[in-house]
Amino acid sequence: MNILSFLIYCIIITFTPGPTHIVTLSTVQNYGVKRAVSFCYGASIAFVIILVLSVILNSLLASFIPKAMLVMEIIGASYILYLAYQIYNMDNSSNEKKDFGTFKSGFLMQFINPKVILFCITVFPSFIMPYYSSLFELLIFAIVVASIGSMSFFFWVIFGSLLKSFLKKHKRISNTLLSLFLVYCAIMISGVTEFS
Repeated sequence: MNILSFLIYCIIITFTPGPTHIVTLSTVQNYGVKRAVSFCYGASIAFVIILVLSVILNSLLASFIPKAMLVMEIIGASYILYLAYQIYNMDNSSNEKKDFGTFKSGFLMQFINPKVILFCITVFPSFIMPYYSSLFELLIFAIVVASIGSMSFFFWVIFGSLLKSFLKKHKRISNTLLSLFLVYCAIMISGVTEFS
């Protein structure tokens, strides 16, 4: 197994902007670091659960996912569009959306985030399972991948806190841009571009 390729793949996939990172950035901007950290804890725990399930059920998931992918794409894209709408409509004077950027929303978001699901079910058969097969070894790799993924979530909290004053100063523009990034994610996740 090429450990370097595996680590580079994990870092690139988990640290590049996705729906969870964009919501994290928006949560830091609109609700502060403490709430964003709570959101990231929820996202991290769900990420670990998805990774462990993918290790245990990988062969079953590989045959089931093509059938479920369309449904996942529709649900995931719809939820991401809903998040884009929420971010876009955040008022400058009040932050009253109590369910936005919480532990619960971070946790639930991972289970309908196709980027996370696809990453979890492809990383093991592509990099690990050809070389390691015992459940213990696979769970060790799941811990490594989960650690990298969790670091990526908290990296975006730090990134957001460093840019917070700039983002607050330009709140309407930054909310609009974050919403547009989420709309782009929803379009890419939905599979609409594949029909062109």
